[in-house]
Amino acid sequence: MQPFLNIAQILVSITLIVLVLMQTKGAGLSGVFGSDTSVYKTRRGVERTLFNLTIVFAALFFVISLISVVAVR
Repeated sequence: MQPFLNIAQILVSITLIVLVLMQTKGAGLSGVFGSDTSVYKTRRGVERTLFNLTIVFAALFFVISLISVVAVR
């Protein structure tokens, strides 16, 4: 079961990296390092879907990590 968990964790982490990079696309390099803007913008359409998928994959990564640690013992 451990090799399956390792492969799943690698795939989820790669997907999570891609999702995070897709969110900062178009914000420029200053958006990556925390630009200071006072404009409030709601997420709609694809932005909202990417945001929700990022949360789901982050939670999935966390769960797989916990299961992996427990499975080793």
